Amino acid sequence: MDAKADSADRNATAEVSLVRGGPFFRVQQALGLIRLKRWNLGRRVGLLLAVGWLPLFVITALLNPYGLLSLIREYRLHARMLLAVPALLVGEVLMELRFRAVMTHIREAGLLDAAGLAHIDEVIAKLIRIRDSILPEMFIVILLVGHTVTSYRGLVDATAWLGHLSVGEVHLTAAGWYAIVVSTSIFQFLLGLAIWKWLLWTYFAFKLSKCKLKLMATHPDEHAGLGFLGLTSSAFAPIAFSATAVIAATWRNEMLLKGAHLLDFKLPAIVLIVFITLVALGPLAFFAPRLAEVRRRGILEYGILAQLHSTEFHEKWILHRAGHETEFLETSDSSSLADFGTAYEKIERMNALLIDKGSLYTLGAAIVIPALPMILAQVPLGVLISDLLKALR
Repeated sequence: MDAKADSADRNATAEVSLVRGGPFFRVQQALGLIRLKRWNLGRRVGLLLAVGWLPLFVITALLNPYGLLSLIREYRLHARMLLAVPALLVGEVLMELRFRAVMTHIREAGLLDAAGLAHIDEVIAKLIRIRDSILPEMFIVILLVGHTVTSYRGLVDATAWLGHLSVGEVHLTAAGWYAIVVSTSIFQFLLGLAIWKWLLWTYFAFKLSKCKLKLMATHPDEHAGLGFLGLTSSAFAPIAFSATAVIAATWRNEMLLKGAHLLDFKLPAIVLIVFITLVALGPLAFFAPRLAEVRRRGILEYGILAQLHSTEFHEKWILHRAGHETEFLETSDSSSLADFGTAYEKIERMNALLIDKGSLYTLGAAIVIPALPMILAQVPLGVLISDLLKALR
């Protein structure tokens, strides 16, 4: 066992993926669905649709043909299988790219000394062992089974393809049982797996924030050299998209079939947005106290040098410039003062919040776009566009 742990520690530098591992990943490798440096997204999406979506049409067509039209119109199912599931698979690739880029940048930018790199290698090796353990994914399966058993009745209604009324109760059709047991489970497992991988990144970010990082207050990214970490929040966008798509589809169904109003979901929508934002940006918050301290220290340290520099310039070229005016045109003192002023302004503009605007817009779009069908179920598109144009005036 110790030999395996030592081997994992030695390979930490080469293997830095928090995504490419775990029992489910190995099963996909064994089936040839994932290959080295190839995710084969099209093949994997196609297989999951063939397992979780297509059989519902076959079962309904054979056993419940009068419910086929309602199945075709079933937006909740399509949002889950045609939007959320592919988004989660795409999210795996995006997380992989972002996390690898971060770890490569940490090494190449020299943010850590030898001791810090050794510590981070230990953290990575530990995360890889946890990533490859069967327990987390087994826990996800147990959770989704428990959730399905205790809450599936809340998903059942008298939609023709899904269930039918009998003695005052709604009973699932064969397609309904398949949707609950297979289709919904596929989505829930992939969502749980994606959140689990995000938790691995969150732990890594926490450990990195505790390291002795070489932070420079005058770094042009205005984040002391950690600005690149802001790009990681966009990796949560596919998770946000998939969760919002499924939730919004459920709310849309309640508006169309049960007479619910859009404003009835105002509070839950706010809670959802806040939760997604906190989870997506949470790992970056670990660095905020450190960056705030770097800014405070930079203002003080560079402020002292600025005072000395400005005093010397004032005495030389303001108080005692008589007879030396022509030399001023040839000296570099004024440009030096201006350059130092620019450096000091960078420190003042330094932001302790590692938020990349592009990533923030991506996250916002991932929340808003899948919610549009729900909004359009009650607000006509023309009215929505008109209100947006009025807001721009």
